[in-house]
Amino acid sequence: MMTTFEILSARILIVDDQQSNIDLLEQLLSGVGYTQVSSTLNPLEVCALHRTHHYDLILLDLQMPKMDGFAVLEGLKADAVDAYLPVLVLTAQPAHKLRALQSGAKDFISKPFDLMEVKTRIHNMLEVRLLYKKLENYNTVLEQTVQERTAELRESEARYRSLTELASDWYWEQDEHGQFTKVYGPVLEMLGFPPLNDSSGPCTSNDSGASNDNDGWDAKERAALRATIAARVPFLDFVFHRAQPNGVKQLFRISGEPMFSTSSRFLGYRGIGVEVTP
Repeated sequence: MMTTFEILSARILIVDDQQSNIDLLEQLLSGVGYTQVSSTLNPLEVCALHRTHHYDLILLDLQMPKMDGFAVLEGLKADAVDAYLPVLVLTAQPAHKLRALQSGAKDFISKPFDLMEVKTRIHNMLEVRLLYKKLENYNTVLEQTVQERTAELRESEARYRSLTELASDWYWEQDEHGQFTKVYGPVLEMLGFPPLNDSSGPCTSNDSGASNDNDGWDAKERAALRATIAARVPFLDFVFHRAQPNGVKQLFRISGEPMFSTSSRFLGYRGIGVEVTP
């Protein structure tokens, strides 16, 4: 809901070709406590005034010389910056009420004025108008926040990718059974892995721990890494070695952390690795 201060501080424009009507409405609004009330006798000025001051409410007489209220409504709609046209028409012609609403006015006040009706309709319309503006401003701020957060996320992802490319030769993920599910970089070629569903690499933990004499991995290092993964704890810069069949020796450094679901179920591991040049 809007506060009394917000409603009484709303910008109001009175448009009528009769000074007596303007004086009556200004006196009424001032007596209630409205603080930003202005007026004009010239309907030709209304659109320009609204573009400058962005009134929260325009009290618009329909019967005026030079330019009637219906023409003013059309001009205001052409200049509208949002879908809500804050116009309350003043008319002594019952037949004009429906036409005014169809032309974009939001409500009407009948002449001669019933002062209680005038105060009530003005207050109610201002409350709706100001709530509409508050919602519009909130949506704008929300959209800007989303754009800013999206840009920050993209920048963060770009930094992460750059850091990963600089700091490691590969990124890897394993499921809860120790099977590789994601591998980025030349890890398969570097470690001599078969396809992703193979479990012969040094990071697997789903076999008995026995070493294959022909795979070239250091048995003690391999067992230590498996034990770390089995304990589901993070590890940093774990170093292990491998001897290729052709006699070439390789040195690797790998870091990883366990992954858990929101319900604390173990999902596997993810990490980065790099081949260290001897």
